[in-house]
Amino acid sequence: MSARTHTRPHPATTGGVDIRLPWWALALPALAFVTLLLLILNPSDAHAATGDPAVTHLVERVQQLVTH
Repeated sequence: MSARTHTRPHPATTGGVDIRLPWWALALPALAFVTLLLLILNPSDAHAATGDPAVTHLVERVQQLVTH
């Protein structure tokens, strides 16, 4: 007994894909990035627990390099 083969109802299209993103799909990640960047550049506003001195030194060094 042979099995039937199924054919595609429509041939595959080779056209381009048209995808539109809403405005907030780009604005929210950009806003989050800028917010985190500002917290890194101005650590006096962040009230975190004291951490490893090496990490603190690294953040201060990055801040100095960015500001100069």
